[in-house]
Amino acid sequence: MSMVDELAPDDATERRRDSQLRGIFVEAYDVLEPFFDPANNWAGHSHEHLAFRALHERFPSLSQEQVFVIVTAAKRVFSSGGAPSS
Repeated sequence: MSMVDELAPDDATERRRDSQLRGIFVEAYDVLEPFFDPANNWAGHSHEHLAFRALHERFPSLSQEQVFVIVTAAKRVFSSGGAPSS
């Protein structure tokens, strides 16, 4: 049982703090999704390294750390078979 499961709904605290990243995540996921799709791999390798560049080109105001956070989160969402919620 996770910590969130143990908390009553009124006691649950929001751990995510960067509202800017939360605001663009769904759009960023749409940009990144093709880079994680196994159908688009090249000789058995993903195009994850290109995902960083594509995201930075789409959102040039993001820092390298923010790009890393979004790419990592998007990869986790894609791997789980889920989809980001808006």
